[in-house]
Amino acid sequence: MTTLLAFTVLVALVGVERVAELVVSVRNAAWSKERGGVESGLGHFPFMVVLHTGLLVGALVEAWVRRPDVPSVLAWSMLALVVASQALRWWCIGTLGRRWNTRVIVVPGLPPVTGGPYRLVRHPNYVAVVVEGIALPLVHAAWITAVVFTVLNAGLLAVRIRVEDRALATLPRTSEAAGA
Repeated sequence: MTTLLAFTVLVALVGVERVAELVVSVRNAAWSKERGGVESGLGHFPFMVVLHTGLLVGALVEAWVRRPDVPSVLAWSMLALVVASQALRWWCIGTLGRRWNTRVIVVPGLPPVTGGPYRLVRHPNYVAVVVEGIALPLVHAAWITAVVFTVLNAGLLAVRIRVEDRALATLPRTSEAAGA
């Protein structure tokens, strides 16, 4: 199998993983809304969907059009970071449980989750997104996609984190907040 074909399979697998996330997200968003969950940040969400879809499409288009030579050390090190970012993302999903979704929805009265990766970093899922946004395209030396996604994602995250922090500030702070 050529490296370009292998990269295409990798990006397709990440796409399948995104579909799995969406299934979990829709189920969890419904759970939150059934419990009075309040959604914030509706304005930036469509841009987020387009940007994340663009990451996958852009990486493939760039790799197929440019057909760069890819040093194996770059490919393997970036693949390791892609796998690590997926592990971190699913650790976040598992830690948040029913409260995880792709939107900003908080259920009034539930304390913030401070266990798992949230005891180490305030927004670990966004760490995973940043790492993946750089590493996935670079598995096949698609550096233009990595740079464009990273710059646009920085602007998006500035908005998203502000919205999320505002929403989380409405939740009670208790000593029992360590669980999901």
